Amino acid sequence: MTAALSRLAEPAADAAIAAAAKTLQLPTIRAQAGQLAAAAAKQRLSHKAFLAEVLTAECDEREARRRIRLVHEAKFPRTKRLADFDHSRIPDLTPATLGHLASGAWIDKGEPLVLLGDSRTK
Repeated sequence: MTAALSRLAEPAADAAIAAAAKTLQLPTIRAQAGQLAAAAAKQRLSHKAFLAEVLTAECDEREARRRIRLVHEAKFPRTKRLADFDHSRIPDLTPATLGHLASGAWIDKGEPLVLLGDSRTK
């Protein structure tokens, strides 16, 4: 194949890949086909190795999206950090006690912790 014919074939190949990836619902392949092909050419990968790279990229991206979707669907409560704790809500809680609880040493010792109060959280 001549260089001129090869250059004409590239846009057609890109269009065919994009159309097939859309039909087969392969968004990662559609988005990354050019990058993956360039990397494969640079590394002189075999056709099988290139195909493995493409399919692995699609699987990895699907797994990442799946994890994000599952966490979102789980509707976990928002993350709360000790740094955001409003000390004015519990004036009897001393900084020393809070520091002891935050250290987690009581967990290592097997000591119990009982929290009493309103179950509402903000």
